[in-house]
Amino acid sequence: MVLVIAGDRSGVGKTTVALALNAALTARGQRVQTFKVGPDYIDPLFHTSISGRPCRNLDAVLTSADYIRTCVGYHSQGMDAVLIEGVMGLFDGQGGSHEGSTAHIAQLLQAPILLVLDVQKQAASVAALVYGFCHYHSPLQIAGVVLNRVGSDRHRQILEAALAPLEVPILGILYRDQTLSLPSRHLGLVPPQESVEFQHLRDRLAHLGNTCFDWERLTPLLAPAALPTAPPFAVSPLPPVTLGIAQDAAFLFYYADTLDLLQALGATLIPVSPLRDTHLAPNLQGLILGGGFPEVFAPELAANHSFLESLRQAMQGGLALYAECGGLMYLSRGIQTLEGNYYPLVGYLPTVAHMGRTLTLGYRQATALQTTACLLAGETVQGHEFHYSYLSAPPAMPLWQLDGQPEGWGNSRLHASYLHLHWGGHPQWAMRFLQQAAKVG
Repeated sequence: MVLVIAGDRSGVGKTTVALALNAALTARGQRVQTFKVGPDYIDPLFHTSISGRPCRNLDAVLTSADYIRTCVGYHSQGMDAVLIEGVMGLFDGQGGSHEGSTAHIAQLLQAPILLVLDVQKQAASVAALVYGFCHYHSPLQIAGVVLNRVGSDRHRQILEAALAPLEVPILGILYRDQTLSLPSRHLGLVPPQESVEFQHLRDRLAHLGNTCFDWERLTPLLAPAALPTAPPFAVSPLPPVTLGIAQDAAFLFYYADTLDLLQALGATLIPVSPLRDTHLAPNLQGLILGGGFPEVFAPELAANHSFLESLRQAMQGGLALYAECGGLMYLSRGIQTLEGNYYPLVGYLPTVAHMGRTLTLGYRQATALQTTACLLAGETVQGHEFHYSYLSAPPAMPLWQLDGQPEGWGNSRLHASYLHLHWGGHPQWAMRFLQQAAKVG
């Protein structure tokens, strides 16, 4: 089976617990495969950095139940431990439903749940909370709880006494002074690639994992489950295509399955850095600009004049281009920061990306009004938005409507939108993009 690490709500410390378990197991030489429920890009970066294996997203809204089962089964082969970090509270899914929730994923996989609780302001009442979570949805198995931010030994004794009648194992106890603080900013945690102290943090997480959990009872819950072992997507290679993938501190939001799918289809993926590279490789037939933090690195991106000019020339030559959220911002005329600073960028899209104070967040269903480099007009998709920026001018011929507003640019060589898509569950999008890219050169 696999172990799902869930919380009763957001902010209770499930990421710290999941990373601590990952770090402790990895430090012991265990082969650990991690997964993250939902569309989040940042938490998987931490798990990948610790385990050395790509952390994969399990999103029932962006993919499907069958895809999730095959993804977990396939990537769990040969592993010593399988960890799934949940999202939000256990039952929090799309639009107030359970769809896409941690509970939904746990039920699909018939996986036991480790429930993380922030108990710093609780005593005996914790028993009512745990009882409710154990009985609210009977098909789920709450295998144990982790008590986070325990105030003292006396506080611990009160909590243990309150939970004893429920016979729910306490599998971990983290005292308040043991809690790690991971640096964060507007879109969440600061990625490990930017943290000079991440190695020290990893060592502290491993120590936390080794000393704060009941490993005798926890270890049996970590074994891989008996799930399908076929690849999550069955595709045949297309004619070879060389793609650039923007991968640096400014552009790092990619679903691992998307990159796997492109390679399975025969694409050669070349890492590209709009921050550091002086020019675009001349043999590229397509370029993918994922999400990330172009607003944080806007001065450096704007100062790399030679790369910007190289990209402009490649686009004039017909380069196939897919740009998502941060990539969309990079293709605009420039970024206007909250402080009023303006940084000119590629200038391909006739709009400016302004940083705002309001977060646009949530799943979206959209129907393409234009045929793009990866979609056909009339095709309906499920995607996800997560950004603080907004555009100064809407497209004259929008790709689609998001929340009733025109958004996105598209043609046979371009797809640019705020909407994040999961290609792993929809191979036809990757196939179309590669077919369009093959026409270049």
